[in-house]
Formats: sequence, structure tokens, C-alpha cells
Amino acid sequence: MSDKTIHIERLPNGLTIVAEPMTALRSVAMTLLIPAGAIYDPIGLQGRSSMLAEWLPRGAGHRDASEILVELDALGVSHQQSASVTHISLSAAMLGSSLGPALEIMADMVLSPHLGEESFEPIQALALQSLQSLEDDPASLAMTHLRQRYFGDPWGRHAGGTPEGLQAIRTSDIRQAHSDLIQPEGAILAVAGSMNFNQLKDQVARLFGNWKAKPVPIPKNNPPRKLVEHLPKETNQCQITMAFPSVDIQAPDYYQARAALAILGGYSSARLFTEVREKRGLCYTVYAGYEAMYKQAAAVIYAGTGADRAQETLDVTLAELARLKRDGVTEDELDMMRAGLVSGLVMQQESSLSRSASLASDFYHLGRVRLIDEIRGALARLSADDVSQHAAGLDLENRTILTLGPQSLKIS
Repeated sequence: MSDKTIHIERLPNGLTIVAEPMTALRSVAMTLLIPAGAIYDPIGLQGRSSMLAEWLPRGAGHRDASEILVELDALGVSHQQSASVTHISLSAAMLGSSLGPALEIMADMVLSPHLGEESFEPIQALALQSLQSLEDDPASLAMTHLRQRYFGDPWGRHAGGTPEGLQAIRTSDIRQAHSDLIQPEGAILAVAGSMNFNQLKDQVARLFGNWKAKPVPIPKNNPPRKLVEHLPKETNQCQITMAFPSVDIQAPDYYQARAALAILGGYSSARLFTEVREKRGLCYTVYAGYEAMYKQAAAVIYAGTGADRAQETLDVTLAELARLKRDGVTEDELDMMRAGLVSGLVMQQESSLSRSASLASDFYHLGRVRLIDEIRGALARLSADDVSQHAAGLDLENRTILTLGPQSLKIS
């Protein structure tokens, strides 16, 4: 799908263009990451970045909010804006012929949003409703609390903020955030699909070249926390979550870490799925995954089960984790893991939007972009001994275990 050429161009103001022409596609997608996420929200105003992201398309440049939506619809542009822990993100997917006009609208949203007073109350109400919906989603609520405990403040924040923070925010706070944080140093514009890179580069330079840089320091990481905590909630279900240290994405044994976690709980025939769900019927959902932050990462485990089966679910999960550390993995498991990951990578290459997001993420974490051949080669070179050696060194001492449900569980 790709012509295997990655173009990287850094503008003098610090905005980096990362582009991958994909000549077999008619579509193109772009992802703009601006370092203005929840970690930059002041104490007491948590949720400011999320409200700012929602406000950007509500009138910008010479267009009001309805004109922006009508014009994007006429261009066939599917678009979204959001805030994460680290970034405000604007993304869009369209036919290649619509890239130029869509980029002009995006530039207006970033550089000259109206931030009109009339939009404030509806955006605040939506933010509060979104946060309240977490209470009706125990799995997401438990994972939110797990990240807060494990990563600490500000890295463990929920991007949606807190009820108190959202209610304290005023229009002037949002406008100040735009002035202070929406700047190009460290920003990444990733584009994948049907495009002419030279035309793209010239247009980005014209639209964003005068964007003034005001770098904002990145907060320090916190050490992992050794913690066991139960949050009481009167439900029929118990949510079991866990996090422990993993290697950073730049580490030499990054692929060993990903392989070990995938074999533990990354696909439908992985160990946790087999032992917890298939053999014992203890729960419907159980998985292990990898979460990368800036220069840090964690392995995370989740299981949702009935309250009457929660203790056994936790016991079996901990036993499988201990078995992984003690006994390692087999070549058959490694082959199955490879097939799943490579298949996922190939499917990602067939979606311009997924690829643009991947380009942006790679450049943020690595300062470069990995081609699929590089990743496939790294996976092919793994041996069961490599992955087993990594698993033997898993840091299970500094782990955070958080459960949510009607009664606490015992940690064996």
C-alpha cells in the first residue's frame, strides 16, 4: 500500500510534517498532535484541554460553526477532535482531492478559533455529561482509577478532567489555554494516503509557517506505585485491574515486552483468555496490554467478572502472570503471536486514518517512523528464549492492583 518512503520535514517554528504517500489508496488522512493535553491543565482546572479541543471547530476564521460543518460535509471529510493525557488531536479522513481545502479549515481551527462565549455553556455541559457517563461504565471507571494510581499526577489524569475542575473553568481559562498551549514546538502533522508531498509541504508552510512557538516544559514522570486498593461499588460485577512497569518503546527489548504481553492476554487464544474464560468460564472479558507514555510504559491487565467469581478470577490471573515469569513462552505461542500482530499491521496499512495516527505516535515516541518491514523483521528475529528471558525479569513487585465492586479481594 505504501511506496515505502516516509517524508519528514520540520518547519522553522518546530512543527514537524510526517507524511507517507500510499499510492494504492484514493483516500488520505491527517492527524495533528499538539502538546496541549491533560498533563498541562492547572490544578483545579482539570478538563480545560478537553473543553478547548471541543471548542476549536465551533467557529474559526471567516466561518461560523455551522459553516465549518457544512463545508467539511460537502468535501466528504470525516473529522474528529479530542484531548488525551498528552495532546490535543485533530484528525480527518477524505478523498485525496479534498486534502487541500480540509487542511485550510484545520489551520483556521488551530490558529484562529472564535472561542465565542455562546459556545461555553453547551461545551461545559457536554464535558460534565461525558464524565458522568463513566459512572455507568464500571470497566472504564476502574481503568481510569488504575491509571490515576499507577502513573500519578499529572500523567495518570483522565483527559475529561474532574467534575470540580470542569465546573471551575471559565471562558477566560480556555482562551488562556489556547494562547499558552496551542503552539507549534513539538506539534506533529502526520499525513498518510493519496497525496503529493511537495504540494503538501508548501501548503503547510504557507498555512502554519507564521505560527509562533512558545515551548512548554513536559512534566516529570513519577515512579511506579506499589499499591493494592479496592473501590466499593454496589454492582453485580467486579472489575479487576492491574499495572506494572514495562520497558519504554525505545528500549532494545521492546518487542520482547510486547510479545510476552500478547501471549499472556493479547488475543483470543492467549493464556488469560484460555485459562480464565475458556477452561473455567469465569468471565467474558480478560486481556493484557501495553500502554506507552512519554519515556515510560506499563503493562496493564483487566478482567470483568461476577462478584461471586471475582476471587477465583484474580487468583488464576495472578497464577498465569507468575507462570509467564517462571516458565517463559513456547515457540508455538510465539508463532501465533507473530501471525496476529503482522495481520494487524497489514490491516492498519489499508486504512489511511489508522496509518496517519500510527505515524504521529511513532514520531512522538521515537523521533522517527517505523515501516512495516522493520516491525515484521523485528518480530521474525524473536526467539522463545528472548521472550522468556524478558518475562523472567518482569517487575511484579512494583505493581498496582485496583478492584472495583461490592467486596474487596485477597491478594495471594
